[in-house]
Amino acid sequence: MVIQQTDVVIIGAGPVGLFAVFECGMMGLKCHVVDTLEMVGGQCTALYPEKPIYDIPAFPRISAADLIDNLKKQGEPFNPVYHMGQQVVSLEKTAENDWLLQTSTGTTLLAHAVLIAAGVGSFGPNRPPLEGIEDFEGKSIFYYVKNREDFRGTRLVIAGGGDSAVDWAISLSELAEKVTVVHRRPKFRAAPESESQLQRLADEGVIELAIPFQLEGLIGHQGHLKTVIVKSLDGMVREIPADVLLPFYGLSMNLGPIADWGLQLDMTHIKIDPKDCSTNTPGIFAIGDIATYPHKLKLILTGFAEAASAAHAIRAYIHPDAVYHFEYSTTSGVTGL
Repeated sequence: MVIQQTDVVIIGAGPVGLFAVFECGMMGLKCHVVDTLEMVGGQCTALYPEKPIYDIPAFPRISAADLIDNLKKQGEPFNPVYHMGQQVVSLEKTAENDWLLQTSTGTTLLAHAVLIAAGVGSFGPNRPPLEGIEDFEGKSIFYYVKNREDFRGTRLVIAGGGDSAVDWAISLSELAEKVTVVHRRPKFRAAPESESQLQRLADEGVIELAIPFQLEGLIGHQGHLKTVIVKSLDGMVREIPADVLLPFYGLSMNLGPIADWGLQLDMTHIKIDPKDCSTNTPGIFAIGDIATYPHKLKLILTGFAEAASAAHAIRAYIHPDAVYHFEYSTTSGVTGL
């Protein structure tokens, strides 16, 4: 058995995990990164690579794909090793207080510390309970938008009331022939500014709002959608001509093997101490959306700050007797950037 040794194993290659590579590198720590997806980026890559993000400091607007590219480049000077398309299935403490990790493809890693940045864990879309929906999936029903141009000139129905539904309705209205948003309540659960913009586009006739309605049925042939049937709470039925349906009902989340590692959990989240992102198990830290504490804000920039805190804490955990003199990156610099 070949064992690959490193300072830190980061579980999760989403934006927060990628930034943790940089922060650990600044602390002189070598990292291996494991992720179940075939490519880095987590949800940013798998779910919305072209979706604009507005709350990254110094970037008034940046696509999720560009953010991931930048984060990966930022960590490259520290030579991280990526193990993609595999899941950490076992975690054991050694007699030397290190961690032995085994992945689903047989990779064996030995690390001084483990940093869990697994986002929501294993995830998949919540499918609406519509008869025959599987016949249309991948042809005219999609749960993710990977390329906006795929929807140019289409009659598009978007179902849902959260940020994804509202943001994509606004974005895709620029190129779709028609966009209809179906939501069971008059009030949306999106950012206030996005909801205001959606309403403005509806008032201008750019977007049609089918509210309060919910999905009821599908009409089409050989996977090609022709009509989406919706029904109101009082029984009114409407038929909406459609080429494509995008149901955005959130993700089903599963911690997978992480749930069996003896960590203190709150539903599908790991409880941490916010001052250093430590868990109840010494040597295991957690950051990003999978980590929780009172008043936690689930934002990428929150995860970035947690990555910095965790990296400093991990350095102190691995080298408790070493004297560390803090330097800003403007002083220390980064070779290769």
